Amino acid sequence: MKTKNQILVALLMLTIGLYSFTFFQTKPWVVPEAFAKKQNPVKSDGESLQTGKELWAKHCQSCHGKKGAGDGTKAGELETAMQDFGKEAIQKQSDGSLFYKIVEGRDEMPTFKKKVPDEADIWSMVNYIRSLKAK
Repeated sequence: MKTKNQILVALLMLTIGLYSFTFFQTKPWVVPEAFAKKQNPVKSDGESLQTGKELWAKHCQSCHGKKGAGDGTKAGELETAMQDFGKEAIQKQSDGSLFYKIVEGRDEMPTFKKKVPDEADIWSMVNYIRSLKAK
């Protein structure tokens, strides 16, 4: 009887453990089609990239890291795994999708509607994210 109870407890623990892995997986971040199709109206020039870099340093770097590798000083404190912005998973997203995610936020990612109210500045952040592409 004792062995049977131990097996049942072990199976229960295994089930809970496996469920927790599926529960904490990153869920897809669905971007409304209207945003996904938005075109970036801000030219990716030196001025825009500098603006984006400054805003990145102020608002994004602490979690996403200086070069967008997901190694910021606060990254270890978050439940959400940070992605590398230089990799294809980020770089293949449309400019409009990146814009939406910056503006709206989700879970631990804050919204930047009020912190960066000028849309041109957000588009400059998108331009800067593009500059992080792995070479």
